[in-house]
Amino acid sequence: MRAAEGFTAVSAEDAVRASVSYDQLRAGDGALYWLETRPEAGGRGTVTRWRPGESTHDISPDGFDVTSRVHAYGGGSFAVAEGTLWCVGGGGLYRTRRRGDELDLISQGSFGDLTVGDGELLAVRESEQGDEFVAVSLTDAPQVRTLAASRGFLGAPRPGPGLLAWSAWSERDMPWDACEVWMASYSSGGCIGNPRKVVGGPDESAVEPRWGPDGALYFMSDRSGWWNLYRWNGKTVEAVAPIGAECAAEPWELGYASYDFLADGRIAVVVQEGPRHRLIVIDPDGAIHTVDLPYTSIKPYLAMQGTRLALIGSSPTKAPQVALVHLADGGPRVDVLARSEHAELSGAQVSTPTELRVRVPRGHEVLALVYPPTGSTADWRSPVIIRAHPGPTASCLLRLDWQAQFFTSRGFAVVDVDYLGSTGYGRNFRESLYGRWGLDDVDDCAAVANHLLATGRAAPGQVFIRGASAGGYTALQAVAQDGPFAAATAVSAIVDPDRWTETVPRFQRAHAMRLRGGAGPVRAATVQRPVLFIHGTADEVAVAEDVQELADELQALGMTYKLLLLSDVGHYVAASSRADAALEAELVHYRSVMAAAATGRGDQTAASGSCWRT
Repeated sequence: MRAAEGFTAVSAEDAVRASVSYDQLRAGDGALYWLETRPEAGGRGTVTRWRPGESTHDISPDGFDVTSRVHAYGGGSFAVAEGTLWCVGGGGLYRTRRRGDELDLISQGSFGDLTVGDGELLAVRESEQGDEFVAVSLTDAPQVRTLAASRGFLGAPRPGPGLLAWSAWSERDMPWDACEVWMASYSSGGCIGNPRKVVGGPDESAVEPRWGPDGALYFMSDRSGWWNLYRWNGKTVEAVAPIGAECAAEPWELGYASYDFLADGRIAVVVQEGPRHRLIVIDPDGAIHTVDLPYTSIKPYLAMQGTRLALIGSSPTKAPQVALVHLADGGPRVDVLARSEHAELSGAQVSTPTELRVRVPRGHEVLALVYPPTGSTADWRSPVIIRAHPGPTASCLLRLDWQAQFFTSRGFAVVDVDYLGSTGYGRNFRESLYGRWGLDDVDDCAAVANHLLATGRAAPGQVFIRGASAGGYTALQAVAQDGPFAAATAVSAIVDPDRWTETVPRFQRAHAMRLRGGAGPVRAATVQRPVLFIHGTADEVAVAEDVQELADELQALGMTYKLLLLSDVGHYVAASSRADAALEAELVHYRSVMAAAATGRGDQTAASGSCWRT
């Protein structure tokens, strides 16, 4: 279980320091801007700027956390207008002073999807009563006025010449289930006039509207079963370039930009096929060309500068990085503007995955990414960690994950499973987990584990399952029955789908309602394997009280569990400053289970539980 000979195991500290996240990339004022989240800085969001001929530079004040809680998951938390930074923080909407090193609070509330219009800032403001579109004047004394209100949800306010487009969905739906695109006449300082629904309905998710340089309204729709790019010319809707793949990400956050317009009339689009992303360019005649890039994962944030495209890309050997792709004739050239690797890991050997496809008894195929132990030979056999991704409407990502490398460098194989309900396989696959949560997802993860056991990759008693958020619920249900897993790790886990519908933030209530009805709550009496719970005390998506209650029930039954509570940490443990403590606890958990089995002390009822807080 030690690191293989010839290389050093990745430390928890280095794995966390290298897990810098880049998001919300956008262009403006001849510069590129993005949001950096640095775990070593407490997970605070920092707005960073890059200009040609300059190095990157933080433009949000030191120590200020640029973050949005609109719709629970945020998005669109900053914009730059006329050299002034507008951003969202814990108190509301802020604007930098003229000196640029301090912020003024403009308005309290929950804001997101900040968009620069003609002399004003447009944004979404959320409350428990619903959503509003607001406009804020770009003056020394900003005035905030409401343009529209809805009991449901609003997003993507995108101005055009005398027009405004946006997306809307009801409180009974998630935007990936049913979402509409609307438009109306609008001029800066005025009111929205004669709103009209363009597309969308109960069986269609239409997202990411924006006005093209030809005056048409573009958007993504899954009316074909896949999110594809469409265009509305004021009379008819037509597909720009039909493709049997996802051309948009599942809209967990506001502010996504899965496509953008080049100056020469072409359109760049991110395409997802299973866990793999690629960039395509669509010619004016609809011809599709794949751009040869060193990336297999691309975030839904494209930002165009003429014929140059900025993106956030990664691969199995490259952690996420901000890059500028030159798309002029002669082939693409990539300039890396920011990267998250640290000097301590620059020469580290990494495990790269292979794709595994397993046919399950219900007939569908499950895809998994298998990361063997670092430095292993082709006939490797090792302890295995099956990872159930969050969401569950999310997917595996084919990119370098230093926190996975923490385990592979210690002799574990890590296996990411795209179980039923994942994004990247079309609308039908994405919806198939509704009413079956805790059943089909568990079966898919177990099928992958059983395949690895049957082929000799794993040994009985050394296969574990871990998951975060919705994946944590999957992990718990997987050890609440007899199966291949020797233990589970549940991070920020949901425990009771019915109770979750009452405690989950407003945005996700419809999701909780559609998912429930499968395996039901995790019951302590059915748990058959040791469990490690890791949970932040400030988690507002899945409250820590539910996990604490389940742990207390396990304690009363004399069952094996450990509960690590991370003080002041929210839902995203992996991006927090305490992620290193979580990694170390998880490693100890697996090693202790294997050690107990090796000495004949693996009886669940003979062990005890413990809870500790850091």
